[in-house]
Amino acid sequence: MPNYSPTNGSWRHRLGEPDYPAEVNRYHLYVGLFCPFAHRVIITRQLKGLENLISMDIVRGYPKEGGGWRFPSTPDEYPGATIDHLFHSKFLSEVYFKSDPNYEGKYSVPVLFDKKRNQIVNNESEDIMRMLNTAFNDHLPDGSEQQKLNFYPPELQGKIDEVNSWMMPNLNEGVYKAGFAATQEDYDKHCPVVFQTLDRLENMLEDQGTIFILGNNLSEVDIKLYTTLVRFDTIYQQHFKLMLGSIRHNYPKLNRWLKNMYWNVPGIKDTTNFKHIKENYSKSHPDLNPKAITPMGPVPEVEPWTEHDQVWRLEHAEQAKL
Repeated sequence: MPNYSPTNGSWRHRLGEPDYPAEVNRYHLYVGLFCPFAHRVIITRQLKGLENLISMDIVRGYPKEGGGWRFPSTPDEYPGATIDHLFHSKFLSEVYFKSDPNYEGKYSVPVLFDKKRNQIVNNESEDIMRMLNTAFNDHLPDGSEQQKLNFYPPELQGKIDEVNSWMMPNLNEGVYKAGFAATQEDYDKHCPVVFQTLDRLENMLEDQGTIFILGNNLSEVDIKLYTTLVRFDTIYQQHFKLMLGSIRHNYPKLNRWLKNMYWNVPGIKDTTNFKHIKENYSKSHPDLNPKAITPMGPVPEVEPWTEHDQVWRLEHAEQAKL
């Protein structure tokens, strides 16, 4: 029976509901390496050690026209992308139509798909992150670090929700509000908000002196922030006209935090594909970049972790997880 979507285009079922038990090899993820919202889910799957429990396919970074995001026709066509192993679809839209033949919304990533019911479970990144955070703990080795990891622990949920309430609209989504502004007035309204939010986060790290945003343990906030900041200097700054500053030159605490995430948190670097990121933005927005030229730089994409950085990290390492 079709699993028709709500009018806003989102499926919001939860793992653990009677129709969607957390079973090994029952669910499949559709993601794009370019998308910061899908990237959150990819990181959560990787850090929780769920690669062998939940399969995953990756759409190309471009082109998007026609049926939306597309899959390569062969495994070698676009490095880092995969064919659709479930249905051999050409477009991600075909997966959406399996749940709603009359669907008229966006064909977005990520998508959590139920292979048994042949239906979309959920296509909202925060929901999927939180489900993967705990839903499969009983299937992980008892006492393992992956089982113990909790990116939304009860003692931090209030603080995480509070930070999400301003970071998400003003930074994670704010870069798009500025970048896709249709008028000078809209751009002038949204661009400063992005940097005000970066200032606020910089000050949080300054005041706390911790490795991660909310302390010395990795949380959901770090994952959400990482997938935006790792794209900031490499593509957002020039593509979205966010020229009031860069992470590496204007935000030393955030830059060190970013470097630590990229170089020192196991699995984070492996999930970050700058080819997909840069080619997606530069070749999928003809109104912003009509000649679809992908820019060079910056070099390096993420600055190296230095001996000075390591001394700082070791001072905090005794209390830190990851």
